[in-house]
Amino acid sequence: MATIKVKQTRSRIGSPEDQKRTLDALGLTKMNKVVEHEDTPVIRGLIRKVHHLVTIVE
Repeated sequence: MATIKVKQTRSRIGSPEDQKRTLDALGLTKMNKVVEHEDTPVIRGLIRKVHHLVTIVE
């Protein structure tokens, strides 16, 4: 199955608690950290929730 790389580009400081938990669920704990996940609808939904804090890396 295809994979997707996600990079945290903005700080979590000042974000609501649910968005912080979403970043934790994605495995993003620091700025500029890149994680790789299977490209599933669940992961896409998590990314959509914090789209303003992350970018998708090619």
